[in-house]
Amino acid sequence: MIKTMRVDLSIVDEETGKLSPTTEVITFTNDQETEFLASMPSQSVRELLSLREVRNRLIAETDWWASSDLTMTEQQITYRQALRDITESYSSLTTVVWPTKP
Repeated sequence: MIKTMRVDLSIVDEETGKLSPTTEVITFTNDQETEFLASMPSQSVRELLSLREVRNRLIAETDWWASSDLTMTEQQITYRQALRDITESYSSLTTVVWPTKP
């Protein structure tokens, strides 16, 4: 038996870090549907992964601050540490409060 499933997803905009909802339609056999559903992470895991993806991009944008021929300011050190620690306080892009980039 063939089934069609509508899957609602949120895509992270690489530039803004905001979520953009989208819908995909997928066709499965019964076995494929079971395998697909078993492989899908929970909503909370997907949200945390999206948060980490944006966090990692923000840290990467400031990696040059840590070059061996530069000395980071205290504000830069604090900002980068706040980004690294963000998942200790937040688990979703919808609730996160990003630190201010110096």
